[in-house]
Amino acid sequence: MQLIYAAASPFARKVRVLAHETGLLERIELLDTAVLPTTLNERVNALNPLGKIPVLLNGEGEALYDSRVICEYLDTLHQGQKLLPEGVSRWQVLRLAALADGLMDAALLARYERGVRPEQLQWAAWLDGQLGKVQRALAELERQAAQLQGPLDLAQIGVACALGYLDFRFSDLDWRAAHPRLTAFQQAFALRASMQASEPV
Repeated sequence: MQLIYAAASPFARKVRVLAHETGLLERIELLDTAVLPTTLNERVNALNPLGKIPVLLNGEGEALYDSRVICEYLDTLHQGQKLLPEGVSRWQVLRLAALADGLMDAALLARYERGVRPEQLQWAAWLDGQLGKVQRALAELERQAAQLQGPLDLAQIGVACALGYLDFRFSDLDWRAAHPRLTAFQQAFALRASMQASEPV
């Protein structure tokens, strides 16, 4: 299998962490690339018409995207405890995983607005709207932090990667100040080998 990714992408990091945790990483060739909304990446576009990463080429040469699909696919390939459980808890995990994805998406859009769009064209109200999503997601994750305990699951991985992205790109937000339970979760989760091996650069 091949994973087309960017080291700074929190969505790609989520896939890499899951692959590491499930023992699948050694079966995946990592192909680092760059993707921006304003710059065409023909290889990525040929595999994913949305032009987004990560993209996984599975053993049959089929391209899988986005990170949610890739994670669910990889979770079928190992013999260990599934990171997307069955039953009622599955929906709890998926809901928190979706909240983490939404946080990452809003943070990425804010990053593009700050870092890619020319300064004279930046829209302050739009940027504030994206960062408002980030703040509301953080507040809800803090409220539900007890759900991030217990056996490892996809929600824990997604939340950890989302918070790691805020540390990487938005240190000025100081998200830890108002979120002590999330802070404790992130401090513990960041010690995992999978997180340390996938630190964004």
